[in-house]
Amino acid sequence: MTGECPIDGDRLWRSLMEMARVGPGDQGGSRRLALTDADRAGRELFMDWAREAGCSLVTDSIGNLFARRPGTVPDLPPVVLGSHLDTQPSGGRFDGVLGVLAGLEVLRSLNDRGLETRHPVEVVVWMNEEGARFSPPMMGSGVWAGVFSPEEILAKEAQDGPRLGDELQRLGWDGPQPADHRQRPFAAYLELHIEQGPVLEDVGCQVGVVTGAQAQRWYEVTVTGQEAHAGPTPMRLRRDALVGAARIVELVNRIGRAGDDETCATVGILDVYPHSRNVIPGRAFLTVDLRHPDEDHLAELHQRFHRYARAVAKAEGLEIDVRDFWHSPARPFDPTLVSRIRDAAGKLGYSHQDIVSGAGHDAVYVSRVCPAAMIFVPCEGGISHNEAENIQPDDARRGCAVLFEVALETAGGA
Repeated sequence: MTGECPIDGDRLWRSLMEMARVGPGDQGGSRRLALTDADRAGRELFMDWAREAGCSLVTDSIGNLFARRPGTVPDLPPVVLGSHLDTQPSGGRFDGVLGVLAGLEVLRSLNDRGLETRHPVEVVVWMNEEGARFSPPMMGSGVWAGVFSPEEILAKEAQDGPRLGDELQRLGWDGPQPADHRQRPFAAYLELHIEQGPVLEDVGCQVGVVTGAQAQRWYEVTVTGQEAHAGPTPMRLRRDALVGAARIVELVNRIGRAGDDETCATVGILDVYPHSRNVIPGRAFLTVDLRHPDEDHLAELHQRFHRYARAVAKAEGLEIDVRDFWHSPARPFDPTLVSRIRDAAGKLGYSHQDIVSGAGHDAVYVSRVCPAAMIFVPCEGGISHNEAENIQPDDARRGCAVLFEVALETAGGA
């Protein structure tokens, strides 16, 4: 198959476009928040396609869905491909979805070519990767990998109110299989994803060989002052929680800009109480996201943020509570799989380069307990988590072709 594309790129693109019609956004993207009816509709479409490809289907107890193509040695652990189908509130058509439907295309192409593999090959749809409706992110893969306990995740409440465990039951996604890597081990895990950044497009590279993922820390910050009337209260006597929060927003931006090109610092949510035009805010809530590929450097940013945030609160006469909400350490991917991805890209004649993931992915948690690696393809302008997110059909085809080659080799195919 040297130099030949082993998959049907047109079929893959048609599947991507059909999935994009499920839970459409307002501006051409997708809105399938985790464990909503739109998320269920997307999963049901995938399940129909997987059955047509001859796959058996099973859902585990935390809502992860697996579609299996059997191997010639049924007792061997599966080689698993996949990602997620849930999106951000104003998400794109390819984030996560490409990895799931490219995995399906690998199974379809194995069928087309009459190829058998020693290991079963599965496609997984992980439950709630995005962490938008229920936080933190990567819940399904996190429970499977032992990062979270099932009880902790089942008790999480959505921004719109429902408890996660109740939503699983409502959808019928509380399956019989244990969500536990020790009882359901993988031989290997491969995830194709859009880059979600501008590097590959900037250098004109067709495939990113992901060597690992950078470290991340998330925080929830509550600033408390005193509510008062906006008219009679002199400026010098105010304890304005929003002023303190605004200074922290500026602080986070300053931390990011003072670092190297790999430092990222973001405030994603800012809520003000009591949210009235003529009341001085008595409380403000904000989220902070710090990232860097080097764990030690991120630890320095962590200490700096805590120290500066306390100083802001003291200067403004406010109370502050900084909660360390989530930490994902820097994670290297399996060297053997990374090497296979390089070799496959070269065999197919695609330009490629090593790259570190700036975003979190299910592969990061999976890599803690089994060999895992990722493949990136460029996205236009590096735009993601945005309805304008876009890739070209050739990007999808090339990424899926590399995925096919590595999956076939890893699963012991002829």
